[in-house]
Amino acid sequence: MSSLNHRRRVVVTGIGVVTAVGSEVDAFWKALVEGRSGVRRITQFDAEEAGIPCLIAGELPDFDPTDYLSAKQARRMSRNAQVTYAAALKGIADAELALPLADTERIGVYFGTAIGGFDKAEEGIEMMRQHGATRINPFNVPAALPNMSAFYVNQHLGALGPSSTITTACAAGTQAVGEAADVIRYGRADLMLAVATEALIKDYTIGGFHSMRALPTSFNDEPHRASRPFDAKREGFVFSEGAACLVLEEVEHARARGARIYAEVAGHASSSDGFHVATPNPSAEGAVRTMALALDDAGIHPEEVDYINAHGTSTPANDEVESLAIKKLFGERAYEIPVSSTKSMLGHAMGASGAIEAAVCALTIERKMIHPTVNYEFPDPACDLDYVPNQARPADVRVALSNSFGLGGQNACLVLRRFS
Repeated sequence: MSSLNHRRRVVVTGIGVVTAVGSEVDAFWKALVEGRSGVRRITQFDAEEAGIPCLIAGELPDFDPTDYLSAKQARRMSRNAQVTYAAALKGIADAELALPLADTERIGVYFGTAIGGFDKAEEGIEMMRQHGATRINPFNVPAALPNMSAFYVNQHLGALGPSSTITTACAAGTQAVGEAADVIRYGRADLMLAVATEALIKDYTIGGFHSMRALPTSFNDEPHRASRPFDAKREGFVFSEGAACLVLEEVEHARARGARIYAEVAGHASSSDGFHVATPNPSAEGAVRTMALALDDAGIHPEEVDYINAHGTSTPANDEVESLAIKKLFGERAYEIPVSSTKSMLGHAMGASGAIEAAVCALTIERKMIHPTVNYEFPDPACDLDYVPNQARPADVRVALSNSFGLGGQNACLVLRRFS
């Protein structure tokens, strides 16, 4: 095990979510425990008119940026930045942080996204092609930059400390949380916001993933049944949008202000398959390596793990390889560890998923309940673990793993544990 004696402890003291099933922590958690899906027919564009066979996504119902921003501010921001800002405000409020904050050079923001504000780039491109370069909005280019979402959160907080934007596909949210925790752990900050967002339900994203044969097409009339991780009749992932913010603090900093503590961020790791742009290595070695490194970073033995929040995308390859990875790392004990997929209800919010699922792990530990994997109906011989099918389960979870495996062979794993 790695030497942990020199590291400061990092705890989660605030959670903010904007998701397809709820944008308040209690409502979000209640929906997950009840197994309610947020997948629905796409409303942000006409998928049928665009000729796209997949007509469903995990949209944010009734999201209105002017609930959080002035209309002028909102117009200048990508949807990614708008949703990020909303999640950050919710996380700040949940942590009971009073602004303005003191010692702002010791406060920072790490942000994760797979795609960022490409909607603003598209807007600028269309304006130029239709009306010429002189008609391009001067805010289009900066608004499209992936780090601009982090800028708005830093600006709101007055944060002057470490800031970074991580764009590692579907692993971005998990890495944002893990690397933000490291900033505190090694003394470069006392408080960090780890935020991750994806918000780009557009014809070219849905159409592009359909062209990759990655999306389901048989459930347009039953959207809630479309995301079915580990089920033998899974067809593909449901593209979605969403965000989560985790407020991370050094433990004595949190105690000094009487903060509520959800859980401790014990360790994390990332690695690369170096195998294929879209397909996980069938040997599962990259996933095994990443989970093992994360446990080593946390100083936790495999036999101490009580729960795994799976990447669980509902794609044929990912679910089989992830199941194999868990069996390779944990041996026979793999069959005793509850594994569930949040994406069975939310769909796959790409770069945001890891942060949302980190929040889920913190709530699982705090509330002693594991949410189900819904739509698990037909067993797959290659996916034969305990996926907590269809019904939530009370459980005294002390150590939770959260997995994220992204395009480009990007692997990340986060370890959370009960704080004591």
